Amino acid sequence: MKIHFFILTFFLMLSAFSKAQKIGMVPIKEGSFVPLYGASSKKPVIVKSFYMDVYPVTNDDFLNFVKKNPIYSKSKIKGIFADKSYLSYWKTDFDYGNVNPKSPVTSISWFTAKKYCECQGKRLPTMDEWEYAAMADEKRADARTKKEFNAYILSWYEKSKTYENEIGKTFKNYWGIYDMHGLVWEWTSDFNSIFLSGESRKDKSSDKNLFCGSASVNATDLMDYAAFMRYAFRGSLKAQFSTRNLGFRCASNTKPKH
Repeated sequence: MKIHFFILTFFLMLSAFSKAQKIGMVPIKEGSFVPLYGASSKKPVIVKSFYMDVYPVTNDDFLNFVKKNPIYSKSKIKGIFADKSYLSYWKTDFDYGNVNPKSPVTSISWFTAKKYCECQGKRLPTMDEWEYAAMADEKRADARTKKEFNAYILSWYEKSKTYENEIGKTFKNYWGIYDMHGLVWEWTSDFNSIFLSGESRKDKSSDKNLFCGSASVNATDLMDYAAFMRYAFRGSLKAQFSTRNLGFRCASNTKPKH
């Protein structure tokens, strides 16, 4: 009887894992929050309902994309769209070597992350969308004031090579999303929109916001160290940059077809 029980349990767990792997996106309900930056009046920002990928894009996912779009392979990508670190850990254009197929793809530029999402009929999440979804722990939509939550995030910042870990191994948050913290940093569509250079402070619609600025404005919580580091990291980037601990996931305004 015990053997039958363990066999049944194993197959139930396998089935649950299989179903989880098929879940592409989950809905994020409309809400509001006061972001760390960008809200000079400190009034809440409204985040409209949207959908977000449950997991970051993996090496396997990106390999399938590159095979269909070889101009984005590591040897053919144009320098204006990606620096020399682009997919640097991959063995060849269509071989990621001995890395885990289910670990997040990294060393991806903003341009290629954006193109990947577009090819899926999706888009990159905005910074406000990402922060809104990422402020949730397992039980609360907003856990930013919880010391244990911030301690968890800060402890991750101290760990090395977490990008080698497989997706779905961190906690599932309130919305049903994994790996917002604990695996990799992630691109957003407007990643540098609140870091403005002296020349671009009066030109907030300029594409210059996609590139590295020098000043930050309107911090609302000087004690939110975890968020400070995210914004600081984003502010150090340019759209063609690619680093080993930077990945991405997609979002969408509408319910995914599959």
